[in-house]
Amino acid sequence: MAIDGRNLQILANYCAAAADAMAFTLMRTAHSTFVKETEDFSCQIVSREGLAFASPRSFGAPWYSGIDYAPVLALIDDYAEGDICITNDSYAGNVATHSPDIHIWKPVFHHGEIVCFVVGHIHNTDVGGAVPASLSRSLTDIVQEGIRIPPLKIMRNGVLNEDVARIMRLNVRVPDQNWGDFKAQLASVNVGERKIHDIIARFGIDDFLQGIEGILDYAERQARSVIATIPDGEYFYADYADEDGEGGYPCRVAITLRVHGETLELDYTGSDPQLTSSLNMPTGGRERHPLALVGVTYVLSTLDRNLLLNAGTLRPTRAILPPGTIMNCEAPAAVGMRSLTCALSQIATVGVFSLAMPDRLPANSPGGNSIMNIRTSDAQNRSVVASLGPVGGGAGGTPRHDGPEGSGGLSAFLKNTPIEINEAEVPIRFIRYGLAQNSAGAGKYRGGLATEMAFELFSPDTTITARNRNRSVFASAGAVGGQAGALSHFRTLRDGKVIEHGNTDVIKCQPGDVVEVRGPGAGGYGLAAQRDPQAVLTDVRCGFLSLDAARSQYGVVIRNDEIDVAATADLRANLPQSVTQHFDHGAARSAFETLWTPARYQLLTAFLADAPISWRHFLKTQVFQAVEEVGETADMTQIFSALRQRYPAMSSK
Repeated sequence: MAIDGRNLQILANYCAAAADAMAFTLMRTAHSTFVKETEDFSCQIVSREGLAFASPRSFGAPWYSGIDYAPVLALIDDYAEGDICITNDSYAGNVATHSPDIHIWKPVFHHGEIVCFVVGHIHNTDVGGAVPASLSRSLTDIVQEGIRIPPLKIMRNGVLNEDVARIMRLNVRVPDQNWGDFKAQLASVNVGERKIHDIIARFGIDDFLQGIEGILDYAERQARSVIATIPDGEYFYADYADEDGEGGYPCRVAITLRVHGETLELDYTGSDPQLTSSLNMPTGGRERHPLALVGVTYVLSTLDRNLLLNAGTLRPTRAILPPGTIMNCEAPAAVGMRSLTCALSQIATVGVFSLAMPDRLPANSPGGNSIMNIRTSDAQNRSVVASLGPVGGGAGGTPRHDGPEGSGGLSAFLKNTPIEINEAEVPIRFIRYGLAQNSAGAGKYRGGLATEMAFELFSPDTTITARNRNRSVFASAGAVGGQAGALSHFRTLRDGKVIEHGNTDVIKCQPGDVVEVRGPGAGGYGLAAQRDPQAVLTDVRCGFLSLDAARSQYGVVIRNDEIDVAATADLRANLPQSVTQHFDHGAARSAFETLWTPARYQLLTAFLADAPISWRHFLKTQVFQAVEEVGETADMTQIFSALRQRYPAMSSK
């Protein structure tokens, strides 16, 4: 049959269904909660050149819909039928982007010729390393982040490489769980291979190969059509993680967006230098790396819900990723917390597009959803390492409706783990898991509420990891008159005392401790004075909003479960009635940017770019300390000159 428009859509549907089958197989046969419940995995079908042309439509993490496997495919010398390859090395092809993400790929042959590859990854709960669950912002190089597997054949001609398998099992804390997940991966790509053969039998090999290119080209045409609706121009936005390391200074992701006709350019110049913590992203400087451009995928699919998502979607877009920065780090930098930086880049991407299209995009999602992991022991003294699921916030308010509660926005397809599953598999007792009152940013359309979790521990020396802890200092911004969301917190209740952990992501706990974590709230959209008072009343009745917050945030007075119309009119008259700034970033960021203005940060970026990569984080800290001591009158040129004199070795780049 000819691959015309109709048949191309039919082929695309068949390929997407094949990817769905891969994902469903993986999800239903995996051992770890993080894969079978939270669904932190991906499955793709990629062309012979490595470009993803089919992904699951509602399973797993959608960050990788535009992935290009070409750099890692090229690291295997030859392929034969029955081969399956593996890697989790972040610096080998920049496909696996932190150690827990184990990627595998299998060539699909037809009459002795490779026609495509079936690929995918899972996030393993633990791959060894310095801390349980393998990841913490405190780690300083990739060697600390667990076992690293270079690209190799884990199966050759259908036979398992037992030597590599033994090394993999020996170097992790829960080998049976990891191996169960790995076997689920094998099943997934084997199912994908069979589905491809079925598709070829239906369409024929020539139309299948022609159709792959057609699917990629069609997605590109769709993307260009959407981009053409965005006003041309140059726009700038930046966002911050609370800390660039344990107890550190804020960490900046900056984007200059250039829109020209049907093309986009995202310039990350101005983002922070490569860090000695693990917030670095190993993109290899690839201009269409999916982690740098996943925010673009989200924006384009928001603007057109019928968009076909694959590597073709990203063809009209390029990213500029300066080397030696958090967006393009060099080995052996730690990269375990790249998910937090990636979330910030997504927020900054949506933010910068919001400046171009304020009436089409939402306020900020929170970012930094805490992935809660635990290492403990059960009554039989067996080690238990498990993920308890994400604790984050909802999506930002939109121009037409409230943000979804507790999820959405940057949560991708990641799902919560039911309490019943956690309590059955982990010796803990849940006290609370639900939506956090008063956490949403106020607005005509409020942000989504955060989630909160509290659980009691029963075993000594239990380790809790709250990966991606953030937003305990800087709030998620509201847009077009909307207010910033509430901050997050992380604490332990012990013997009647409250121990605050801030953004610390690894803590030790003892029997009887109660761990509480609350995610950040999302920003609101539009003026709070314009919110329907009945919607405020509904939020109060649902427990989403307290009576005091209804008064202070929305000017709505509620007595005896009804709105006091006269008192509400009086209060609302004193609320802001017009929009004075596009974003409300909250008090902490506003104070920070009074000192750290865009001009001052531009000078810092240029100074650090001229220094050796190994010096950059240290020098950033020195500059921040100097500016902090002097205040707003600090002379950046004098600070830089003093540092050059004090550390002459930094000049030998």
